[in-house]
Amino acid sequence: MKERGELARRLGQFDATCVVIGAIIGVGIFFSPGQIARTAGSANVALITWTAGALAALCGALTFARLGRLYPRAGGQYEILRDATGPFSGYLCTVIHGTAIIPGSAAVIAIICAQNLVTLVAGREASAGEAAVLAQALIWGVVLANCAGVRAGAGLQNFTVVIKLLLLAAIVGGAFLVTAPAAGAASAAGAGGGALPSDTAGAIGGGVLGAVMAGLIPAFFAYGGWQQVLWMAGEVRDAERKVPRAILIGMAVVVLIYLAANWAYFALLGFEGVVHAKALAAEAMQRVSGDWGARAVAAGVTISALGVLNAQFLAGPRLIYAAARDGRFFSAFAHVPARVQTPVASILGLGAVSSLLLFLAGADGIDPLTAWVVVPDAVFMILTALALPLLARRRGELLGKWVLIAVLLFVLVEAAAVAGAVLNEAVHAAAIAGLVWMGCMALLWVVRFRRNASV
Repeated sequence: MKERGELARRLGQFDATCVVIGAIIGVGIFFSPGQIARTAGSANVALITWTAGALAALCGALTFARLGRLYPRAGGQYEILRDATGPFSGYLCTVIHGTAIIPGSAAVIAIICAQNLVTLVAGREASAGEAAVLAQALIWGVVLANCAGVRAGAGLQNFTVVIKLLLLAAIVGGAFLVTAPAAGAASAAGAGGGALPSDTAGAIGGGVLGAVMAGLIPAFFAYGGWQQVLWMAGEVRDAERKVPRAILIGMAVVVLIYLAANWAYFALLGFEGVVHAKALAAEAMQRVSGDWGARAVAAGVTISALGVLNAQFLAGPRLIYAAARDGRFFSAFAHVPARVQTPVASILGLGAVSSLLLFLAGADGIDPLTAWVVVPDAVFMILTALALPLLARRRGELLGKWVLIAVLLFVLVEAAAVAGAVLNEAVHAAAIAGLVWMGCMALLWVVRFRRNASV
C-alpha cells in the first residue's frame, strides 16, 4: 500500500492574503481593459463597467469572507455547496472547476505569460506557434513546482505578488507624472492623453446597459479568484480568522489598484490607444520612460502571469482533493504522498487538462477561453453566495442587513455577466458550450457518482 499523508497547516496571514491577491491580479488587468473598451464604445462606459465589477467583487468578498469563517477546511467551496443544497451541487462545482474553469484560466494565463516572455527576451511579438509551445512548458514547470510541496508554491506566489503590485504602482505613478504637467496645456488645446470621450453606444446590442453587461465577462475574469483561498483553508493556521481577513484585505487592495490602473491606461494612451494596444501595459509605460520602461513592464507582466498561473495549481487541486476524499470524485485524486503532503495527483490532473484545452484552443483562443471560464464560474459563484443565507438559517444565525444586500447585489451582477456573454456574438458559442459542458458533467454524476450521495 502506498504511504499516504494529510494536508498540513503551514500557511500564515501573509501567505493567505497573497493567495487572494495573486489569484486575482494576473493577466486580466493587462489585457481586459482593451476588451472592455472595445465592447463599451467609450472610456466612460468602460470605467462604469470596471466600477460595476468592483462593486460586485467587494460584495462577493464580504459574502465569501463570512463563509470562510464557517468552513476553515480544504476545499471549502465544495463543502459549502454540499451542505447547502446537497452533494450533487458540490460535485458539479468541483468537476466543472477541474475540467473547465481552472484549466481554462491556466491556458489563458500561460498564453499571455508566453507572449510577454518572448517580447522580453527577443524584443518582438511571439508567433502563435512559439506562444503555444512556450505556454505548455510554463504550465508543466509550475505543475512540477507545486508537486514539491505547498511551501514551494506559496513562496513563488508571495514573490510574484510583490512584483505585480510594484509594476501596477509604477504605471499609475507614471500616469500622474506625465499627465499633471500637461493638464493645463491639454485643457487649453481641448485634447490630451487623459481626455475621456463622451459616452457612446457600445459594440453590443442594448445600448450602455448591454455594453456594461457584456463587458462584465472580461471584468470578472480580471476580478475573479478570491474564492481560491477557501480551497486552501485546510493549510492555513487559525483559518477561521485569517481566511476571512485575507479575502477582505486582498480584495480591497485589488479594487484600488485596478481602478487606478484603468485611469492610468486612459490617461496615458487615450481611448483609441487602449482599444488598439497589443501590449497595453508596455505601451502605457513606454509613454513614461521609453523602450526600457516597456521592456521592464514586459518582465513584470511575465512574472505576474506566472504568479496567477501558479495560483491555479496551488489552490485548485485542493478543491478536487476535497471532493475525491468525500467519495464524490475519483478516489485517486484524494491521495496525498506523506513526503510532500500535497495532492500531487490532483495537480497533475489539472496540468493535463490545461494542456489539452491549450492545444484545442491554440494561442489565439483567449476570448473564447475566457467565456468558457467565466460563464460556469459565475453560475457557481451565484450558488455559493446564495448558500450563505441558507446555511445561516440552519445554524440559527441572523445575517445583518448589509450582508444580505451584499449577497443580493453580487448575485444580480454575476447573473448580468452570464446574460452579457450570451448577448456578445464574439463569445456566444463558447458561453453556450460552457453551459452544455455542465450538462455533460451532470450526466457523469448520474452514471458514476450518484450512488455515493448518501455516503
